[in-house]
Amino acid sequence: MKLDTLSSISPLDGRYNQATNGLRQYFSEYALIKYRIKIEVEWFIHLSEQKSIVNLPKLKIKDTSYIID
Repeated sequence: MKLDTLSSISPLDGRYNQATNGLRQYFSEYALIKYRIKIEVEWFIHLSEQKSIVNLPKLKIKDTSYIID
C-alpha cells in the first residue's frame, strides 16, 4: 500500500516505517473508513431482514453480496 495521509497511522510513520508497516491495514484512517462502511452495510442487510420495518423491503441475495478490499 502506498504511504499517504490516509494510510499512515501517525507522524511517526516516516521515521518508523518498518515498525508500523503491518499496523496500517488496521489502524490507519483508511482502515477506519473501510470498516465503518462494512459495518453500515452489514447493519443495513440485518435491518432489511427484520419484519418490524415495513417500508424497508427484504433484499435479494444478489443485493447482499459485496466485496470490500
